[in-house]
Amino acid sequence: MLAGGSGTRFWPASRRRRPKQLLPLEGERSLLQTTIDRLAPLVPVDRVWVSTTAALADEIARHLPALEASQILVEPAGRNTAPAIAWSLARLPAEIRETGAVAVLPSDHRVGDAAAFRATLRTATDEVARHDRLFALGVVPRYAETGYGYLELGEPLDGASGVRRVSRFIEKPDRATAQAFLAGGRHLWNAGMFVFRGARLLELLRLHAPDLSRDLDEVALQPARSAELYSRLPSISIDYALMEKLDDLVTLPLDCGWDDLGSWDALANVLPADERGNAAHGDAVVVDGTGNLTFAEQGTIAVLGLSGIVVVRSGDAVLVAPRSAAQEVRRIVDQLAAAGRDELL
Repeated sequence: MLAGGSGTRFWPASRRRRPKQLLPLEGERSLLQTTIDRLAPLVPVDRVWVSTTAALADEIARHLPALEASQILVEPAGRNTAPAIAWSLARLPAEIRETGAVAVLPSDHRVGDAAAFRATLRTATDEVARHDRLFALGVVPRYAETGYGYLELGEPLDGASGVRRVSRFIEKPDRATAQAFLAGGRHLWNAGMFVFRGARLLELLRLHAPDLSRDLDEVALQPARSAELYSRLPSISIDYALMEKLDDLVTLPLDCGWDDLGSWDALANVLPADERGNAAHGDAVVVDGTGNLTFAEQGTIAVLGLSGIVVVRSGDAVLVAPRSAAQEVRRIVDQLAAAGRDELL
């Protein structure tokens, strides 16, 4: 499970030492905790490993007290998903890496239907065990989203329980293309979830990303210099480093109420709302307003005569913004960083 992150999209609730996966956005449990919760009973807690950074390791352990210290894999530095996945696989028990099905899952996504998620994951792990397949799980799109990459579906595999070939990866499309994808039914959202045999993925990385593999071997050979050497690795996603280069990658359509919760506006679409469309987490009073999101980690937020805004109260900071600008919260984080306001980051 990948649990790094810098904490920008949900500022001020998210900070460098409290990124999105550590936030309880919908209830009392953090996204990280609910990610673990939805795996049971398919994946017992002693078969879960979390890859994170040194800055977050203690907080990850606090959120997941059932995990042993050895199940929290602390990367020497943050270098995107390809190094994180390869480095973590090398640290799994040999029998898991060699023979078991490994699922790589982000820790900061929402899944509305956990049972449907587990059913698809079960099918994928069974296919890995029987046929050594490599899966990129794709989400059935619910609307024409331009902020996600897509997987284009190829032919179904004979007798393989809905498994389809992935014919290509497609970067974030424009609006017209996304609408055509939605109408055509041959494209899935690329959700960054993968299932494979660990040893096979490491073998494929050696074939398709030899420089990265050699550099990771060097890190392993010089543990005293691991932070220095690891920080020199290319910051590259597993999609670019490997998945897009494979001609036998397969997928399963995942229909489970998935959302990557990429902004405050996205959260407003999944939280319960009143009859005027005002969504709230924590205590709020809204008078003569519609379509607002309020998120109070303490105290009460009051809104009078305003519509379509986000108001967040968290610790020593308050955010007020139009919902239409929710994707731009990082601009505030960038300005605070430029001003040296590290106490707010």
